[in-house]
Amino acid sequence: MSAGPVARALRGGLTRRRIQTLVIGLVLLISTGASVLALAIVVDSNAPFDKAFAAQHGADAVATVDPTRVTGAQLASTSHVSGVTGTAGPFAQTTITGTITSQPGCKPGPNSPCITGGSLPPVTIAGRASPGGPVDDLTLQSGHWATKPGQVVLDGNSGTGGGYQVGLPVGTKIKVTSAPGHPTLTVVGIASSVTGTADGWVAPSEIAKLQPKGAPAQSQMLYQFASAGTTKQLDADMSAVSKALPAGTVTGSQYYLAARKQEAGNIAPFVPFLFAFGVIGMVMSVLIVINVVSSAVVAGYRRIGVLKSIGFTPGQVLATYTGQVAVPALAGCLGGVVLGNLVAQPVLAQNANAYGVGSLTVPLWVDILVPVTMLCLVAVAAVLPALRAARLSAAQAIATGRAPRTGRGYAAHRILGRLRLPRAITIGLAAPFARPARTAVTLVAVLLGATTVILAFGLSTSLDRVAAALSKAQAQPVQVINPAAQGPGGGGVVRIKGPGGGSLPPPVSAAHAQHAITAALAAQPGTLHFVGETDQPVGVAGLSEQAQVTAFDGNANWTGYDMVSGHWYTGPGQVDVSGQFLTDTGKSVGGTITLVNGSRQETVRIVGETFSGGLQMTSDWQTLAAVHPGLTPFQYDVGLRPGTSESAYIQQLSQRLGSNYPVFANQRNSTTVDLMIGLIGTVTLLLAIVAGLGVLNTVVLNTRERVHDLGVFKAVGMTPGQTIAMVVCWVAGIGFLAGLIAVPAGILLHRIVLPAMATAADVGLPPNLMNVYGSWELAFLALAGLAIAVVGALAPAGWAAGARTATALRAE
Repeated sequence: MSAGPVARALRGGLTRRRIQTLVIGLVLLISTGASVLALAIVVDSNAPFDKAFAAQHGADAVATVDPTRVTGAQLASTSHVSGVTGTAGPFAQTTITGTITSQPGCKPGPNSPCITGGSLPPVTIAGRASPGGPVDDLTLQSGHWATKPGQVVLDGNSGTGGGYQVGLPVGTKIKVTSAPGHPTLTVVGIASSVTGTADGWVAPSEIAKLQPKGAPAQSQMLYQFASAGTTKQLDADMSAVSKALPAGTVTGSQYYLAARKQEAGNIAPFVPFLFAFGVIGMVMSVLIVINVVSSAVVAGYRRIGVLKSIGFTPGQVLATYTGQVAVPALAGCLGGVVLGNLVAQPVLAQNANAYGVGSLTVPLWVDILVPVTMLCLVAVAAVLPALRAARLSAAQAIATGRAPRTGRGYAAHRILGRLRLPRAITIGLAAPFARPARTAVTLVAVLLGATTVILAFGLSTSLDRVAAALSKAQAQPVQVINPAAQGPGGGGVVRIKGPGGGSLPPPVSAAHAQHAITAALAAQPGTLHFVGETDQPVGVAGLSEQAQVTAFDGNANWTGYDMVSGHWYTGPGQVDVSGQFLTDTGKSVGGTITLVNGSRQETVRIVGETFSGGLQMTSDWQTLAAVHPGLTPFQYDVGLRPGTSESAYIQQLSQRLGSNYPVFANQRNSTTVDLMIGLIGTVTLLLAIVAGLGVLNTVVLNTRERVHDLGVFKAVGMTPGQTIAMVVCWVAGIGFLAGLIAVPAGILLHRIVLPAMATAADVGLPPNLMNVYGSWELAFLALAGLAIAVVGALAPAGWAAGARTATALRAE
C-alpha cells in the first residue's frame, strides 16, 4: 500500500473539512477535560484521608512527654520498641492564648466578621525547624515556613487554633498575652497536618519565649506503628512505648482515628452528587464522541466513493478516514488532559481544604486512562463505519453519501406542512426524521445536558437552604456576645472598659452585664425577639462521646431551627436532637435519655429531631441547669422587625452598649456547602458545553448534507433570517422534547441524590429542603434542552445563512 496517496487524501480531508476537524477536536477536548475532572473528584473523594495520611506519613499517635524526666537518647531509643515503624521528634510544644492585633484587608467595624482585638482561643504551638520529616510531613498551603523569631505558621485544618477556620490570613499579627512580655507573632504561612499534631508551628528556639510563666515544659513525639487500625491496638502500642521510658514520661496521647472519623464525616456528603455528575459526564462524553466521529465518517461516504473510483483500495480508504478523525481526536484528547488538570487544580484545592487532607491532585492513571479510553472510542466509532464504506462499491458509496435513505422523513414533512406555520419552520422541524439514529443520539445528549442543569438547580437551591438553615441568619440576623461569659456557658466577674479605655472599678458582675444587654435590646427600636443562649458539653448515659447542648433562657421557637420530625420543646424535661444523635444512641423521637454531668443526672424526653449535624441537642434553660447549675448566657440571639436595616441596627446597638459588648451580623459561613455549589456549577457548565458541541456537530452535518437544498431554497427566495430559523428548527424540536423529558428525570435524580447526601452526613431532611421546584421554576427549566439546542445550532445556522446561492448549488 502506498502511503503517498493516503497522506495527500488525509491532508485534503483535514483542510477541506475544517469545521468538522474543529468540531471533533473541540468535542474531544471538552469531553476529555470533563471526564478527567469528574473522574478525579470521584477518585479523590474515595478515602482521601487514608491516601493523604499515607502520602504525608501521618502520625498514628502523638505522645505528649515531660522533657524533664527523659533524655533525648532515651526518646530516640523508642524507635526500636517492638511494633514501632517510624518516629519524629521530640518537638517542644506549649499552649498560648492571645489577641488579634491586625489582619490584612480587615476593616474593623460593628458589621465586620474580622474584628481586631478579638481573642484567640487556646492554641497548641510546636517547635519545628522544617515542615518535612519522616512522620507528619506537613503540607504548606500558602506563605512560607517560620524560620525567624516572631513568625508562626498556623494549621489551616485546625478546628481549635487557626488558619482558615478562624479566618487568620498570612500577615495577621497576634499578641501572645499568655507569655511573659506579651510577644507578637506574625502569621507567615498556612500549613496542614493530616492528623492535626498541632495548631501552629514556630522555630524551635521560640518555644521558650512563648512558654507561660510557671507552666510545665512539654514536648511531643510522633509515632507510626505496624498495627494501628483500632483504639485497642494503639493503646497496646503506646503502652509498650511508655514502658520503655522512665515512669511518668508520657503524660498524654492522641490517636489519628479521631481525625479520620471527623474527616470521613466531612467527605461523605460529597460522594453521592460527585458520583452522579461524574457518571452523567462520562456517559454524555461517550455518546457525543461516538455520534460525532461516526457521523463524520458517514457524511464522507460520497468522497469515499470518489476515492474508490480513482483506484483507492479498501485499506487505503480505511486509513484515510480513520486518520481524518484520529488527528483532531488525538490533539483534542491531549489538550483535554491539560484542560482537565487546569480546571481540577482549584477544585481539588478547595476539596482538600474542606476535607482537611492537605492536598489533592489528579492521579496519573486518570491522566492516562481517560485519553486512552477516548481514543479507543474514537477508533471504534471511526473504523466500523469506515470499514463498511470501504467495502461498498464506488457507485454505492456515492449514492449512500448524497442523501438520507429514500422515504425517510417524507411523512413528517407532509404532516407538518399542513400546520399554519412558516414553511421554513416546518421544513426544519421535519428534518430530524430523515436521520433517526443521529437524532436519537443527539436527543440523548441534550437530554443528559438538560437533566444535569435541572439537577444542578435543585441541588444548588437545596444546599443554599442548608447553609441558611445551619447559620439561622434569617431568623436571628444579629448576635450580641456577653463579655461576662469566659467561654460558652462561662460566667463570673469581669472588668468592663470605660469610654476612655480604662477599667471601671469595682469589677462588674455577670448579672450586671446580662442586665445591660437585655435592657439595651429591649430599648433598641427594631428589636422583635431576643433570647440568651449558652452551649455546654454534657454526657449522655450509654454514649461514649459528650453531646453539645444549646439551651435558651426564654422562648426560642423563632430562632430558625428546622424540624425534621416531632416538635420544638415546650417545657423542662424536653429536648430536640440531631439525626446523628438518634443514630448513635439508637433512640427515636418520643424516647428518653439521661443527661450526666459528674454526680448530677437528669432524664429527659426527645420530642423532636432538628436539622443539625453532630451530637447536638437543644433545650430550655431549666433542663440544662439541672446538670449544669450557674449558667450564664454566652450570647444573645436577636430577631429584627420587618423592614429594619441590619447594619443600622448593629451600629446603633453598638453605640448604646459600648465597645466592650461585641455586636455581630450572623453571617452565613459554610465553606463545605459553598464548595459543593461551586463544584456543581463547574461540572454543569462543562457538561452543558459538551451537549452544545454535540448539537453543533449534528447541525454541521445536516448543513453539509443539505447544502444543495439550501442553494435551491435561497434561489427561490428564502431570506437569511428564514434560513437561520429553518436550521435552528432542525434541533429545536429535539431540544424541546429533551427538556420535557429532563424535568421528571432531573427531579427524580434530585430526590435520589439529596437524600443520599443527607444519609451520608447522618442528618434528616426537612420538607423545605426537598421541595425546591416550583411551577414557574419547572416551566423555565423545561426550556433548558431547547436553550442548549438553540445555542449549539446558532453558529452553523449563521454559516448556512451566509452561504452564497451559487456556491451552495455548485456543491451538488
